[in-house]
Amino acid sequence: MDIEFVRSRFIKHFDGKTGNVYASPGRINLIGEHTDYNGGFVFPGAVDKGIMAEIRINGTPDTIRAYAIDKKDRADFRLSDEKPKASWARYIYGICKEMWKLGVPVKGFNIAFAGDVPEGAGMSSSAALESCVAYGLNDLFGDNKVSQWNLVLAGQATEHNYVGVKCGIMDQFASVFGKAGQVMRLDCRSREFEYFPFDAKGYKLVLLDSAVKHELASSAYNQRRQSCENVVAALAAKFADRKFETLRDAKWEDLEAVKADISEEDYKRAHFVLGEVDRVMAFSEALKKGDYEEAGRQMYATHEGLSKEYEVSCEELDFLNEIAKANGVTGSRIMGGGFGGCTLNLVKEELYDKFIADARKKYAEKYGRVPKVYDVVIGDGSRKLA
Repeated sequence: MDIEFVRSRFIKHFDGKTGNVYASPGRINLIGEHTDYNGGFVFPGAVDKGIMAEIRINGTPDTIRAYAIDKKDRADFRLSDEKPKASWARYIYGICKEMWKLGVPVKGFNIAFAGDVPEGAGMSSSAALESCVAYGLNDLFGDNKVSQWNLVLAGQATEHNYVGVKCGIMDQFASVFGKAGQVMRLDCRSREFEYFPFDAKGYKLVLLDSAVKHELASSAYNQRRQSCENVVAALAAKFADRKFETLRDAKWEDLEAVKADISEEDYKRAHFVLGEVDRVMAFSEALKKGDYEEAGRQMYATHEGLSKEYEVSCEELDFLNEIAKANGVTGSRIMGGGFGGCTLNLVKEELYDKFIADARKKYAEKYGRVPKVYDVVIGDGSRKLA
């Protein structure tokens, strides 16, 4: 991402003056999918692709003039009005509202932003935008008094209140707290986290983009969350003497005890989540030991669960996963909320070229398009650039 490019667009579309430039990354998640809103563990890392924004106070009480460089679209709105019509502008509007709640006296500003996070690929370009704007507003209007965790929660609240996605905290957490060369295991219940150096010598991390675009605001994502909440309600009714806030509070035997009280679909969803919590811990131990073969096995197991139990995969992603297996890739799984996007692949360097060539060839033969390839570099979190 080029600062000068963003700056040139900012100058062109506003008053010719420059402001401050901020950046926030997208993210990968090595393992731990759909566990964040269930109080479980996730294992994300920030990447070297993200959102860059230039912001300048414009002197108005509450008028935001926003330009989405990649979309070539402009939206002007006031914070005292209803949320803007352009869906992308709602992220900015929502962050402003949530920062107000945190005591940041946001006033009018101009903003132009661009990104190199592949949209719809499951790398969370929306959280990168939220985190970038929140970081900038905290710097411009809040004397940087808002904590990193509150910036994370402001992004999550924006998704909930202004976009309609009942997401967990992982995406915004990774965008704000990321560090180059390190991944993080986050306990989404306690918010405790630990950095793990990611130095997989002899291996590469690569994303294969199916070019199937998902829409997390669609009912399917929220239905998965509702299924989990249904099981929690059944557990709370069954075990009145115990506290069940999320599926993280449940043991395997608890789930079996309420199997007859819940739908088969809800049971499958919960079964996946409990299994995924176990897989994250197994993955952590493997990473500590430098056992990337075991880490890869856990990734394949996650894909199987996401495809068959949580049912958020699709034909194209399952096809890419099978190609990975056939090429001896150490680990492969769907990454992100699902319904399209990318597979994340942990592959030995000596197998990389053959795997990529085979995936491109076979995917193109079957679906008429070549999957995009993104090599993953673990990067830094939200920051001020200029």
